[in-house]
Amino acid sequence: MLNTVLVALDGSEISERVIQTLDSLALSKDANVILCHVFHPPESEMELPADRPQPESPTFSYFHIEKQLQSYQENLSVTSELELVTGDPAEEIIRLANIYKTDLIIIGSRGLMGMKRIVQGSVSSQVVEEANCSVLVVKPR
Repeated sequence: MLNTVLVALDGSEISERVIQTLDSLALSKDANVILCHVFHPPESEMELPADRPQPESPTFSYFHIEKQLQSYQENLSVTSELELVTGDPAEEIIRLANIYKTDLIIIGSRGLMGMKRIVQGSVSSQVVEEANCSVLVVKPR
């Protein structure tokens, strides 16, 4: 029986499929779901050019992601918590899974292939390899 499930969401289109997959699981009413998002550490302000506009502020991004996770949370039929953390995505997902002693991690895969996968790496592959619990990888259609 799954008592604790960690759901890693990155704000992309695959997040909807991850939530649909979570909804399709037969969880007991006592189950606890942790919805998490990992923010990449901000670049040093010293490295950003002062004469060019900067991408959206980290504060705006944080509140946008938090609202998205809260909307998912409202539709769940089980107890849930939100975790918004900063760091290396795979390391933070595994750290949270260890803290909560999760039975399952659900994570999306962007479906990167070839050089993109080599250069950008695969968070889901690293989580599958290093996690101490089962991992369900949701792939794009």
